[in-house]
Amino acid sequence: MQIWQMFLHAALFAGPFEVFAVILARVESFLLPVVQYICHLININKSYEMDLRTSRLSDFLLHLRSDNQIGMSKSFTQAAATLVLADGAVFKGKSLGKIGTTTGEICFNTGMTGYQEVFTDPSYFGQVLIMTSDHIGNYGVKSDEVESASVKISGMICKKFSGTNFSRLNGSDSLQDYFEKNNLVGICDIDTRALTVHVREKGAMNCIISSETEDVDSLKKQLAKVPDMNGLDLAEKVSTKESYFYGDPNAPIKVAVLDCGIKENILKCLTDRGIYAQVYNCRATFAEMQKWNPNGYFISNGPGDPEPMDYAIKTVKDILAADKPLFGICLGHQLLALASGVRTYKMHHGHRGLNHPVKNLITGKSEITSQNHGFEVSAEDIKNSAMVEITHVNLNDKTIEGIRVKGKKAFSVQYHPESSPGPHDSRYLFDEFISMMKL
Repeated sequence: MQIWQMFLHAALFAGPFEVFAVILARVESFLLPVVQYICHLININKSYEMDLRTSRLSDFLLHLRSDNQIGMSKSFTQAAATLVLADGAVFKGKSLGKIGTTTGEICFNTGMTGYQEVFTDPSYFGQVLIMTSDHIGNYGVKSDEVESASVKISGMICKKFSGTNFSRLNGSDSLQDYFEKNNLVGICDIDTRALTVHVREKGAMNCIISSETEDVDSLKKQLAKVPDMNGLDLAEKVSTKESYFYGDPNAPIKVAVLDCGIKENILKCLTDRGIYAQVYNCRATFAEMQKWNPNGYFISNGPGDPEPMDYAIKTVKDILAADKPLFGICLGHQLLALASGVRTYKMHHGHRGLNHPVKNLITGKSEITSQNHGFEVSAEDIKNSAMVEITHVNLNDKTIEGIRVKGKKAFSVQYHPESSPGPHDSRYLFDEFISMMKL
């Protein structure tokens, strides 16, 4: 059979993996040892020693396919699912994850990658997330690509869901299986573009997803009982119960971390720069943290409305009064603002995605940022404040993205400089925090 005939046959009657195998088979005498060596380096599976003895590249690749579930799928049961919004809008689709019913505030994320990090971000606690990217689940999940120990979103909405089918050599599980293990209810096969436009126009609101019943009236009654995000203190629900240490005990700098829902990669960004951290519950006082004698304080991201967190606001005030170095991210940014006399407010639909442009007013440079927040600090209050100045602004809507307290070693940003997922333009902020602690 000629090469073009083999290629056409594979394309028509097999899949992309077989097409790839056919092409490589023509030059296998050269490529087989290369592929074997690469697989050896990445330890593609525990039985690769047996695979390395194969004499044909096409056999080797097809064996890897079956052994590593590349492109393979198993069936899973999907039920009819219904999404109802607080304004009465109804969307019909199919279930994903666990069969059940869930509620929360609907919002959308425009990122095209990093869905596992997004789903495990504690800042999303209590929210039902629309993923605007067309395909979700196509590369499965991996055990070390998480921002917390479990899925934190309340529900997930997408257009095309890969289910148990995924293509990734080192993927550990399908997204469907991962959701089932984490009791996550979701809906797919709906027009996410229309839904996202609806939320952009009408604003964030509560919603309910059910794959147990299609009775819209019954779902509306359940939805009416769900509290509004405004005024909700959710940090306590995701904060650590007991304090713990993170990093190298011999590191030269110690930082006390107030955990309002911290992401794993924020801690990694700190410890990668020579910081030894002790992570405290969000209700920890300044006096309690000061006993450890840290060089600085970090106030983390987290879910919910910052205004009812009077206990954390007092802690930040005490840190400022003691003139200690302080760095806040996201919710931590809002708490620093409140502690400095600047109000916060709920946004129309928030910022969530990986490509939000922000300008650093100090350097004049712009950076592409990862964001996830539904509350914002008041620009008007800052303009009238003798204590706070603006350091960063959002280039899309001119909202405040960064502040610093005059005469203090304290600053914060609304976005996520650890960028997991997202671009790493803003990781210099961790270096600035370290420089501040060394002064």
